[in-house]
Amino acid sequence: MNKLSNMTFLRFLIASAVGIYAGTSQADELQKLQDDPANWVMPAGNYNNQRYSSLKQINKKNINKLNMAWSFSTGVLRGHEGNSLVIDDTLYIHTPFPNIVYALDLNNDGAIKWKYEPKQSYDETVPVMCCDTVNRGLAYADGKIFLNQADTTLVALDMHTGKVVWSDKRDDPRTGATSTGAAFVFKDTVLVGISGSEFGIRGYVQAYDLQGNVKYKAYTTGPDDEMLVDPVKTTSMLKPVGKDSSLKTWQGDQWKIGGGVTWGWFSYDPDLNLFYYGTANPSTWNPVQRPGDNKWTMSLFARDLDSGMAKWIYQMTPHDEWDYDGVNEIILSDQKIKNKLRKTAVHFDRNGFAYTMDRETGELLLAKKFDPSVNWSKGVDLTTGRHDRVQQYSPDFNGEDENTTGICPAALGSKDQQPAAYSPRTGLFYVPTNHVCMDYEPFEVEYVAGQPYVGASLSMYPVNDDPNLGNFIAWDAREGKIVWSNPERFSVWSGALATGSDIVFYGTLEGYLKAVDAKTGRELWRFKTASGIIGNVNTYEHNGKQYVSVISGLGGWAGIGMAMGLKNDADGDGAVGLYKSLSSWTNLGGVLSVFSL
Repeated sequence: MNKLSNMTFLRFLIASAVGIYAGTSQADELQKLQDDPANWVMPAGNYNNQRYSSLKQINKKNINKLNMAWSFSTGVLRGHEGNSLVIDDTLYIHTPFPNIVYALDLNNDGAIKWKYEPKQSYDETVPVMCCDTVNRGLAYADGKIFLNQADTTLVALDMHTGKVVWSDKRDDPRTGATSTGAAFVFKDTVLVGISGSEFGIRGYVQAYDLQGNVKYKAYTTGPDDEMLVDPVKTTSMLKPVGKDSSLKTWQGDQWKIGGGVTWGWFSYDPDLNLFYYGTANPSTWNPVQRPGDNKWTMSLFARDLDSGMAKWIYQMTPHDEWDYDGVNEIILSDQKIKNKLRKTAVHFDRNGFAYTMDRETGELLLAKKFDPSVNWSKGVDLTTGRHDRVQQYSPDFNGEDENTTGICPAALGSKDQQPAAYSPRTGLFYVPTNHVCMDYEPFEVEYVAGQPYVGASLSMYPVNDDPNLGNFIAWDAREGKIVWSNPERFSVWSGALATGSDIVFYGTLEGYLKAVDAKTGRELWRFKTASGIIGNVNTYEHNGKQYVSVISGLGGWAGIGMAMGLKNDADGDGAVGLYKSLSSWTNLGGVLSVFSL
């Protein structure tokens, strides 16, 4: 604790004295820090991934007085996902490749305390980064800021000086392995995933202690011992997964290049000591070349934090045919389902279904469409967990070199990685969504290490000529229904924030930061930032004043055309054509915007 500032140490002592962390270790620094709403100490603000803050100085009566307090240019033009961290008097911000980290002094008008710029090989790394050169954020613990670099190096930086304390490069970009997801620290463990399903990378989660020693590595596919799966004790749909649960669902050795990478968001329940995450699409995108369920791609995992052993797994899209990545966040909350209080895990999947799970047992409680346009499946059987698929929209059924048309949603899903928020005050989830469809034509592709292993061509377009490509919705995960929905001109690619004053913030691809009423969806306020927003909104308090911050900087899959200067409508797996009018609304440029009353 000697590395913490006096202010943080005082908060630590107060929290310990009042005993508000019953059931968790008093040595868990992060469990205490996250309960202080003045700080924002991890990517989602808290272990449960709710992206909720109890701060309420900014409320419905005074939000019309919210103005820009200060801003900061990152100096990088590609897509800016993720959000800042705030620890006492310092704000930490990151950029896409080359993954620069800045520490900004909140006591001195955001002056730069230090800057860290990694030395990474552009030629080895950037050409194999799918869907832009994004990075989704930083993590903190034990006086260190953790950066998960694009070249798969995990770096621990001294929070006061920016000097490297330790680092470890765990994979090789020359094979297609990269890192776009944030690192996550739960208790005394640092967790990192991997990107690269489009290059045949075999997904995994790697865990470190705070000193940089590897604790374990758990793969998505393959033998039970490499996956850290127990055939008897690990369950799926409340039943043991059985021996070789993954190997039996692949043809030959396809699992070795099977995808299922882990670049999304992680959450953690300290009472159960379980962490949760989702796995990505199988490789290749051509489903004809990989018969079987392709377990455990497209799956939700609950693992023991200390050992990495899987407690339960649920596969949302067996034998994925559409690139419906499963890495979106899993939000933990306690809610009444059919008059019974449940420890729930809620997940809004790319496939267009919202899943409410019992996070202790893995029981599937509810699975409903959160965009009415979803047509590839009629619904989910809650007994088997499997979809009732519609053959008309099945590229596997229609075959290679055949164009399957009118599939909803498109490959970027009814929601991509842009994280939702949850308010314990309203009991609702606030979800940024896409509203798009696609045509999908699979073709045979050969695996070559370091080369794209996709095997499908796509075109994407609006749903039934609807002029709105997205919606921002409030969702009731207890009943599986939309409470209210605000249409947006473009897909909503920004993460949401819910606050104690029943205000919800989110950003738009045009660059607007918006605030809406959490109960009704009524717009209360908007501000046009310097670039399109694909980053996430957060809030903090400094010297008694509440601030709201967001990183703008167009890019990511939705903005890949402008970020890379692409012109062909089919480029970016069809995203360039879908979002080509964005250039009439915004431009490139990474900027942190901070607002206050």
